[in-house]
Amino acid sequence: MADFDIQGIVRDLHDARQQWRQAHRPAGEVRGIEFPSRDALAEIVAQLKGVLFPMRLGPPGLRRESEDIHVAHALDSALHALLRQVQIELHYSAALQQRTDGDIASQALAATQAFGAALPDVRVQVDSDVLAAYQGDPAARSVDEVLLCYPGVLAMIHYRLAHRLYELGLPLLARIISELAHAATGIDIHPGAKIGAGFFIDHGTGVVIGETAVIGQRVRLYQAVTLGAKRFPTNADGSLQKGLPRHPILEDDVVIYAGATVLGRITIGKGAVIGGNVWLTHDVAPGARVAQAASREEAFGAPGDPS
Repeated sequence: MADFDIQGIVRDLHDARQQWRQAHRPAGEVRGIEFPSRDALAEIVAQLKGVLFPMRLGPPGLRRESEDIHVAHALDSALHALLRQVQIELHYSAALQQRTDGDIASQALAATQAFGAALPDVRVQVDSDVLAAYQGDPAARSVDEVLLCYPGVLAMIHYRLAHRLYELGLPLLARIISELAHAATGIDIHPGAKIGAGFFIDHGTGVVIGETAVIGQRVRLYQAVTLGAKRFPTNADGSLQKGLPRHPILEDDVVIYAGATVLGRITIGKGAVIGGNVWLTHDVAPGARVAQAASREEAFGAPGDPS
């Protein structure tokens, strides 16, 4: 029988954990912390997608006359499961910061109720994203195809749900839900970003949207677009300053083509078009066209599908 030195590996792993805890929690280990579950949240999001779009993302064989019954059952199950994850995050945050937050059970219930009440609005926002994809892609044959197949729409469903949790003060749950979509699609949208209605990500792989990005209505991005930070200010001790506005603002009706990199707290004006592979770190006027060759503003053809 093979000998894997299990006890020796267990001992070395124990030592590695202790080294991490001593280095990163010098005030002492907070024992008994439970962490939110990625698997539980994946199941919750799957249920919520069926709640939002029961006939297309719900269970196979569902009939129209049973739609409301399914939605009620799935919603009740999803919100009760989510409530448990909300409680875990609130306990985790309180323990990590060594503070007492009072009645966490009541806070968790209020947050989960607010999230549930926001789901009809989430549905309306996702509908606008689906319609933007259908109208903006000549290859799309139906809105059903868009909802069922397009990675950009999947990423936006996750984002719209995650952003609600982020606004409710649950950033860890929000980030896990966003990262589930990131893993599945290659589209990385931070749940803190603010994105208006009718947002369309065409193709999608490699798109990155940072935490403090602000995106208006009817904006279109193509694959490998980055809305990132130009620099990262630090504190006196050298640690990064958190939460500063550091990502771009895109006004309504902006189009950014494949491979463009837009960095810093700059504003891309309404109706501007940014060409492929542009590296941009300055404001762009409304209606302007920025071409890749020397990143100069110039007139070129109306935006269309480059494929």
